[in-house]
Amino acid sequence: MAIKIRAKAKNGVTTVKTLISHAMESGLRKDKKTGKKISAHHITVVMAEYNGNSVMTTNWGPAISKNPYLSFKFKGGAPGEMVKISWIDNRGRSESLEAAIK
Repeated sequence: MAIKIRAKAKNGVTTVKTLISHAMESGLRKDKKTGKKISAHHITVVMAEYNGNSVMTTNWGPAISKNPYLSFKFKGGAPGEMVKISWIDNRGRSESLEAAIK
């Protein structure tokens, strides 16, 4: 699993674009070969931080697509400063990544 981040500051506003590699299984599909249900495995929380402060938190569920894309803006940020994206899924797994604002 991986996170890709692009962040760009312009006129006092930073735009963050992320792509998260994750299966995002709803728990409603069946395996085509066995006919058994595929267990739910999806991201439940995505958080963004800038300078140690939360700038965005969102709660997700099983209806979000595989490998989700997320874009948001916040006031502040300057080239060279860092933005951190973190997620947690329904199985307790998590990942985070920092990227420099351009």
